[in-house]
Amino acid sequence: MTFQQSVVILGAGAVGASYASRFYEMESSCVSFAASGERYQRLKAEGLLVNDKYYAIPVLSPEDASPPADLIIVALKHQHLAEALQDLNNRVGDNTVFLSVMNGLDSEHIIRSVYGEDKVVYATVVGINAQRDGNVINFSKGGTIFFGEADNTVQSDRIKAIQALFERAGIDYQTPDDMIRIMWWKFMINVGINQPSAVLSAPYGVFQTSKHAQQIMDLAMREVMAVAEAAGVNLVEKDIQDWYTIMNTLDPKGKTSMLQDIEAGRITEVDIFAGKVIELGKTYDIPTPVNEILFHTIKVLEQHAIIKKLEI
Repeated sequence: MTFQQSVVILGAGAVGASYASRFYEMESSCVSFAASGERYQRLKAEGLLVNDKYYAIPVLSPEDASPPADLIIVALKHQHLAEALQDLNNRVGDNTVFLSVMNGLDSEHIIRSVYGEDKVVYATVVGINAQRDGNVINFSKGGTIFFGEADNTVQSDRIKAIQALFERAGIDYQTPDDMIRIMWWKFMINVGINQPSAVLSAPYGVFQTSKHAQQIMDLAMREVMAVAEAAGVNLVEKDIQDWYTIMNTLDPKGKTSMLQDIEAGRITEVDIFAGKVIELGKTYDIPTPVNEILFHTIKVLEQHAIIKKLEI
């Protein structure tokens, strides 16, 4: 199995655009975006400016009859996934594989429910610092894609094929033995850093230097550790320390995706972060007071930011 013909990216935000640019640099004909409606028109008309370089990456509409993709990378916000998946029927063939770099624990399940259990591998991205303003994307750290089957003690052919593709594109990756644990680790990180950063309007530098900001982050993460243990996932103290090591390498002025959403007046992903922790806490009868406070606070900030945007 090889992935040489086509890579389709669903989502042209900070993460999707940063990876699209790297595939384009590898081989311009291999990558395209899938989009519909206003997003299709905007991408076609404006293209993308990634790290000060303009990219006119092809955009495929739902009606486009070109051959199916070998690999579909899904890089959307959670609230857009269900609708966007309906636009991919012409992009999905017998051998197409989905790799979702979306936040949260549920995107793989949602994709499988539409296109089948055998179509999806697990993935998450850690350490990328991409920032988006309209069609302008900048990043200095591409981060690492962790991906694989649930169990990679023996790697499948399709995982080896994706590894070879990433190596050609210069994309840093790891394939851990236990991918489910890594998915929960990234979930813990998102819960810990995205939400307090939005509440405090704080870039990474605040969390690198302020013990008080770190304490809020730490408490939110430890609630994830508690529900993970109840769910049979082994998150440990070193997982928190590993995140601090990564966080301290990020641009102090860099902002989390949730803070960027609040500042731009967009809907956030708080439902799949604190909302998911609260849901799991109820399932396992585990208190989650920090995430409950973060959830309701972010909902207020989100509503205020959207109203303010509408008034401009």
